[in-house]
Amino acid sequence: MENLGDIQVKELNKRASGQAFELILSPSAADVKAEFPLSPLKKKETSLDEIKKKLEAAEERRKSQGAEVLKHLAEKREHEKEVLQKAMEESCNFSKITQEKLKQKMEANKENRSARMAALNEKFKEKDKKLEEVKKNKEAMKEMEN
Repeated sequence: MENLGDIQVKELNKRASGQAFELILSPSAADVKAEFPLSPLKKKETSLDEIKKKLEAAEERRKSQGAEVLKHLAEKREHEKEVLQKAMEESCNFSKITQEKLKQKMEANKENRSARMAALNEKFKEKDKKLEEVKKNKEAMKEMEN
C-alpha cells in the first residue's frame, strides 16, 4: 500500500483480466466542516403582499390554462363541423352523380329497347308482306288450275 499525500493506493489481488486497485481518499477534517454547515439555510419570511401576488399569479395561470383548453376544444369542434360538412357534400355529390348515371343507363336501355322493338316490328311487317305475297301467289295458282 502506497501513501501519496491524501490518497492511499491499495493493490488488490491480480486477476486474469488485469489488476485491481482500491483508492482511499482521506479528507482533511477542518475543510469538511467549513464546507457543509450543519443547520439548513433559513428561508426569508414571505410577506402578505408577496403571498397575494403569488396567489393572483396562480389564478391567472389557471384562467389562462382554462382559456387555452376551451380554445382548443372550440377549434376541435369547428374542425369536426368542417369534416362533417365536407362528408355531407361529398355524399350529396356522390348521390347526384349516381342518379345521373342511373338515368343515363335507363335512357340508353329504353332507346335500345325501342330500337329492338322497331327492328322486330319491321321484321314482322316484312314477314307479313311475304305471307301476303305467298297467299296471292297460291290463290293465283289455284285460279290458273281451275
